[in-house]
Amino acid sequence: MPDLSQDVLRLSALRKSYNIGLPNEMEVLHGINLEIGRTDFAALIGPSGSGKSTLLNVIGLLDKPTSGELYLLGQPTSAMDDEGRTALRGHAIGFVFQFHHLMQAFSAIDNVLMPLMLAQGRPGPKAIAHARALLAAVGLEKYANTKPNQLSGGQQQRVAIARALITEPALLLADEPTGNLDTHTAEEVFGLFRRFNREFGCAVLLVTHDPRLSSACDRTINLVDGAIVSDALNKSPP
Repeated sequence: MPDLSQDVLRLSALRKSYNIGLPNEMEVLHGINLEIGRTDFAALIGPSGSGKSTLLNVIGLLDKPTSGELYLLGQPTSAMDDEGRTALRGHAIGFVFQFHHLMQAFSAIDNVLMPLMLAQGRPGPKAIAHARALLAAVGLEKYANTKPNQLSGGQQQRVAIARALITEPALLLADEPTGNLDTHTAEEVFGLFRRFNREFGCAVLLVTHDPRLSSACDRTINLVDGAIVSDALNKSPP
C-alpha cells in the first residue's frame, strides 16, 4: 500500500517559456507552486489559452520547465536526462485524454497491456491477469479480445482508463476525458476515476471545462494567464 501521507507531485516556482532568446520569446507559466497528495482528487480549470495544456505536459514529464523544479514522488526531475524522465513517467504517471488513442489493430486487452509491452516486452501471465482484472473493473471483461472499432465511444474510453492504470501509477492525469461522451457515460467514467482514487491511492488531476465535473471533485485549481489564481477545497454536499 502506498504511503498516503506522501506528496505525489510538488511544483516549486515553475516557469515555462517558448522561443527563448528570440524577439518573440513568451513565458506561458509564471512561477507555479502546487502540491498534489496521494489521496487528492483535483480539477484543473481555466479559460482557453490559460496554460492548462502546457502545465499538464510539464507535469506529465512530456516537456521540461524553463526554470523551477518539479518533484515527482519526491524526486527532483529538472536535471534528469530523457531516459530517466521516460522511466519515471512510465511507472509513476497514467494518462487519459479526450481522444482515447487506442490502437485499432489490437484487441482491448492488448491495448491495456501496451505500456508494459513497450517497457518490458512480451507480458507474462501475471501482467495479463492484471490487465483482465482492470478490464473487469471498468466493466469490459467480456470484451477483452474485441477490437476498439467494435466498441462504443464510452467503452473505448474505459479501455483507455484501464491502460492508464496498468502500471499502477501514483498520479493519473486526465485531459478532458469526458469531452466526447454523453452525460450518462461521462458520469460513469468520472465514477471510475473516483473509485480508483479511493481504492488504490491514485491521485487524480482532471482538466475539464465542465463545471459539473469540477464541482464534483474534492479540490479545484484555477489557472488564468499562466498563474494559479485560486486553489480551494470544494464544499461537500449536505
